[in-house]
Amino acid sequence: MSFINQLMPNVSLIWPQVWQATLETLYMTVVSAIIAGFLGLIVGICLVVFDESGIVPHPATYSILDKLVNIFRSIPFVILLAVIYPVTKALVGTGIGNTAAIVPLVVGTIPFYARQVQNALVQVDRGIIEAAQAMGASNWDIILRVYLREGLPDLIRVSVLTLISLIGLTAMAGAVGAGGLGNLAISLGYQRFQNDVVWVAMIIILIMVFIVQAVGDWLTRLTTHN
Repeated sequence: MSFINQLMPNVSLIWPQVWQATLETLYMTVVSAIIAGFLGLIVGICLVVFDESGIVPHPATYSILDKLVNIFRSIPFVILLAVIYPVTKALVGTGIGNTAAIVPLVVGTIPFYARQVQNALVQVDRGIIEAAQAMGASNWDIILRVYLREGLPDLIRVSVLTLISLIGLTAMAGAVGAGGLGNLAISLGYQRFQNDVVWVAMIIILIMVFIVQAVGDWLTRLTTHN
């Protein structure tokens, strides 16, 4: 322990804050992932089924969704934080803190995940879809039993990619007052020239990323058809 204290003299004095920042990052990540994952999956499915080659072609709806996804994906996250600040304050009552950060995190993640879902589902074999239609399967059956089931390994891969990206966004949000490891690294580390605090925050984030990637790889192998 003395060696750790010598190696990280500043961190050894703020372990409770490090733990609190880690919990805040996990809170922002998990809540944002659940909400954005659900809504992004719906938008992604709509992009697939409403496409001109989808099972329910609807060019007007597809065009609107496609443009909205492109627009929101193009806005840098730091700018998005400022743009939707009034919405965040209206929904949460404040624009600062880890709960307030969930709003822009969700808004920033939905279009990214929706596009990833679309890219995953369009890889489903067209022949399987046509066979299901020939057997009289409803559109809901095709979505649930063909698209989602056959595309599950790819969906897991893109979900892992999105979750890792979301962890990075929480750190960015933390740097502008949302709390979490990003705030710890900037306010207690970088601004006070305490490099060991910055390193510890980075290592914890890397551990989170490695765990997400490992679990995602395991689930992908588990669901991949042999």
